[in-house]
Amino acid sequence: MSPQPSPRHTRTLAAALLAVTAAAALTACQDGKPDSAKSPSSAASNSSSSGAASGANGGGTGAGAQHTGGSVDSGQPTAARGAASTDHSSNRCTAASLRMSLGQPDQGAGNIRYALTFTNSGKASCTLRGFPGVSLLAKNGQSVGKPATRQGAAGAAVTLAPGKSAHAVLHTIAEGTKGSGCWPAGASVQAYPPGSKESMTARASGLQVCGDEFGVTSLTPGAAA
Repeated sequence: MSPQPSPRHTRTLAAALLAVTAAAALTACQDGKPDSAKSPSSAASNSSSSGAASGANGGGTGAGAQHTGGSVDSGQPTAARGAASTDHSSNRCTAASLRMSLGQPDQGAGNIRYALTFTNSGKASCTLRGFPGVSLLAKNGQSVGKPATRQGAAGAAVTLAPGKSAHAVLHTIAEGTKGSGCWPAGASVQAYPPGSKESMTARASGLQVCGDEFGVTSLTPGAAA
């Protein structure tokens, strides 16, 4: 007959079995929890990686996302300058070496013309070729209407000795000749000599463009008669 276990041995075995059962239950419980519960530091690391990836993809407001165009350059040419002829002559006349004046209106058959005269005020000869860029300015310096459009051929280069002049002719029409009305009268005329980056101004002598007709001829030798 097999010997019966003692009560003390039985209690020890039962305690061991209970400990094993409890350990198994604890392991099973931990396996059922999410990763964040098992490892808070791992969850935080995953969150940081996700945020970094979002920024790298342009989802944030970093320097790349905030990039905008630069401010407008104050040296950009005006519309009047863009209307002037290009002149790369080495001895071309510049605004600094010229004087400019606007003559009185010459009216006839519904047309009104003004001579725009450029005089060499420097100490050396210089040349002008083509069309000046011309526009009207209000008293506050803002442009009135559009720059004058070119009329006729470009013509040959005009050489100006010191004190000599060349002129272009501004053309518009009388009020009522054409039904589109008149622009506000200009306080001054702004002009860019051909190839010049600097403008010149002269009093407008009451010049008012009507019928949206505003033209300028190329420069020709001499002052207007």
